[in-house]
Amino acid sequence: MNQNRMPWHGVIVATSLPFGHDLAVDYGAYGDNVAWLAEQGLHGVAPNGSLGEYQTLTYEERDRVVETAVANAPEGFTVMPGVGAYGAVEAKRHAQFAKDAGCQAVMCLPPNAYRADDRAVLEHYRMVASAGLPVTAYNNPIDTKVDLRPELLAKLHAEGFIVGVKEFSGDVRRCYAISELAPGLDLLIGTDDTLVEVGLAGAKGWVAGYPQIFPRACLALYNASLAGDLDTALPLYRRLHSVLRWDSNTEFVQAIKLGQDMIGRTGGSCRPPRQALAPENEALVRAATQALIDAGVN
Repeated sequence: MNQNRMPWHGVIVATSLPFGHDLAVDYGAYGDNVAWLAEQGLHGVAPNGSLGEYQTLTYEERDRVVETAVANAPEGFTVMPGVGAYGAVEAKRHAQFAKDAGCQAVMCLPPNAYRADDRAVLEHYRMVASAGLPVTAYNNPIDTKVDLRPELLAKLHAEGFIVGVKEFSGDVRRCYAISELAPGLDLLIGTDDTLVEVGLAGAKGWVAGYPQIFPRACLALYNASLAGDLDTALPLYRRLHSVLRWDSNTEFVQAIKLGQDMIGRTGGSCRPPRQALAPENEALVRAATQALIDAGVN
């Protein structure tokens, strides 16, 4: 691990969370998955994000997930929990727990109980930042209905509330506007299927889903993209894109968990209200994933 790396740089895996047949959290399997990701050469994990089904967890479960990640993270391996919540008081509480547990940074959605205005967003991030850990914003206007526009991100950065942004809008043009308005704000790739485009736009990291299934191939693709090595990146990107695009699909959690099961890791089922993949979608995910496995991609 590069000890000079900022904690939110590199490939930070947005980890899924395995549940048992009774839908209780399988902390042992989760810890094993975290340790395995570190062994594959990835740079960290982001527990309790959307892929971790954070909305369905109690505070006690969220806390134990963070503790499990920290306990299984070797030195230099980032644990950057999601602290998404309806309100700033709750989000700050999760950020404070992360700090006390030994995490290096947190990832924070805007308030998502309603369509918050800029004043509410600024206050939200001010409160979360006051816990004392570096904060990476998570812009997901599709799900939260709150859009962290480039000019709003610039304000948040100028106030010292955020150090980076996971950009999940899917609009690569924004990356250039962000770098112009807030050149010191670190851009993190947020959608697996825009990896190369955002990497070329100057990303410093990737909050990633599919490295849980193809860690070494995804790491090679990330490194080539940031280096501008298109001779390496483009053939690999074309090969992986049949699965990477599922990260931007409504059923991304189910798709990634299925892939984990297929390579012998523990993905498992989801908690309600998420349902199992529809048969036609399961067939698509399974076929695309199996084709890569059969081709020796890992």
